[in-house]
Amino acid sequence: MISPEQKMELLVSLCKRRGFVYPDSEIYGGFANAWDYGPYGVELKNNIRDAWWKRFVHGREDVIGIETPIIQHPKVWEASGHIATFSDPLVDCKKCHHRFRADQLETNHCPDCGGELTESRHFNLMFQTHIGVTQDASSIAYLRPETAAGMFTTWKNVRDSMRKKMPFGVAQIGRAFRNEITPGNFIFRTREFEQMEIEYFVKPEDAPRAFEAWLEEQKTWMTEVLHVDPSHVVYHEIAKEDRAFYSDRTIDTEYLYPFGQKELYGIANRTNYDLSRHQEFSGEDLRWFDQDTGERFLPYVIEPTWGLSRTVLVVLLEHFDIDEASTADGEDKEPRMVLRLPPRLAPVKVAILPLQKKDGLADTGRALARDLRQSGLIVEYDESGSIGKRYRRQDEIGTPWCVTIDYQTKDDQTVTVRDRDAMTQERIAMSDLKNVLQSKLA
Repeated sequence: MISPEQKMELLVSLCKRRGFVYPDSEIYGGFANAWDYGPYGVELKNNIRDAWWKRFVHGREDVIGIETPIIQHPKVWEASGHIATFSDPLVDCKKCHHRFRADQLETNHCPDCGGELTESRHFNLMFQTHIGVTQDASSIAYLRPETAAGMFTTWKNVRDSMRKKMPFGVAQIGRAFRNEITPGNFIFRTREFEQMEIEYFVKPEDAPRAFEAWLEEQKTWMTEVLHVDPSHVVYHEIAKEDRAFYSDRTIDTEYLYPFGQKELYGIANRTNYDLSRHQEFSGEDLRWFDQDTGERFLPYVIEPTWGLSRTVLVVLLEHFDIDEASTADGEDKEPRMVLRLPPRLAPVKVAILPLQKKDGLADTGRALARDLRQSGLIVEYDESGSIGKRYRRQDEIGTPWCVTIDYQTKDDQTVTVRDRDAMTQERIAMSDLKNVLQSKLA
């Protein structure tokens, strides 16, 4: 049984070795808390993103999708309150000069060296930039610290063009940027990250019901799509004195990471704060007109939010395992690292492995791989090394099924399908393989 710390170390090592996540700018010594998603990492992230969009946008009549810019009008952040209040309390150690968030310290002394700390000061988390050829106060702009604001600023256009009925939601997936004081824990907290968010607009009296409905949606997503053990998740009700002043209710979905219980997702009843602020600062009428009652009002907003980057980490942690498998000669057992990824999320769905390169087996394998790719499956072809080592590699990248082309294939046109988790092998006709695999993914 490995410790949580060992599990994290092994996973980080696996991610680099197998092409999921690399340190960014490593040829220059790296860049703190910046990461590259490798070929398998980007496929895993895309599969999660696509599953989310399919479930919550394409799968629902009451949610539509948009995409808004990373850099928006500076008044957006003035209206939202980010310029005035989006900050963390910062302290420095006078001895070792390490920097910390004051609200995360349990003592008044430096946790690294025991030195004296400076007085707390507020540090704005937004990245500032300039628009145009001059750099002065009139050209200041910001990289967005969240995706939500764009959904509020485009609300009027969506309201007027899409002819939706209340309640309905606006969804967006995109990058956000925060100049975090203390990023870390691999890809858990980074300065650039991706969010999947919905702003769900409701009548004020319907907000409690909608909140509960979206909370259940988040729970179902965790179990049915990500296959996360419910015992690893905590739904933390945020007390009134700890949540944002405009929030009527907030729940943080927290995961039991190896480094502690920390936030993964969240859901908040933001009341009509955002629309009221943007209505005030823009001078535009952002109210909703109810044709049934003739009433005009600012909708309340239920905001369920999912961290995409953190979801990648949770999926990897949840499905990383070490068990035992037979050695190449079949006479002993050896440790096996395996990612038991849900097949729909796995970067590669099936690997084609000819037993030998010679005697036409490789040609048959390549032809089969081409045929499966044309059917929409993500396929990897591998003919190098022993079959045992090729199985281990596919186990480590989470491939659900390996198909072996052997000499019996030449005789009867059948192949061996090996299951990643059960490690069972089944003989299947090549002509049936496509339908068998697609049925397993259904």
